[in-house]
Amino acid sequence: MGIIVKPIITEKMSAQAEKLNRYGFVVVKTANKLEIKAAIEAMYGVKVDSINTQQYVGKVKTRNTTRGVAIGRVNRNKKAIVTLKDGETIDFYASI
Repeated sequence: MGIIVKPIITEKMSAQAEKLNRYGFVVVKTANKLEIKAAIEAMYGVKVDSINTQQYVGKVKTRNTTRGVAIGRVNRNKKAIVTLKDGETIDFYASI
């Protein structure tokens, strides 16, 4: 299993990619910034300038169904916001 779980592709991250050259990824909870940097550079062939990480706490969610109240939980995850050096870009849609 690799360090990078999946890229975050939303409107907000797409706008940051165009203006600020920043990309978001969901990463393994135990990964540190050095491991994330090495994985991004090896996978996409780009130079990373800086990395910011965020850890999200799993939440308990409830919803009403015809059989009563269903209680579930959303998993914890860790996100990495990666800023690339000037002139570098990542094209997520190149292999489609």
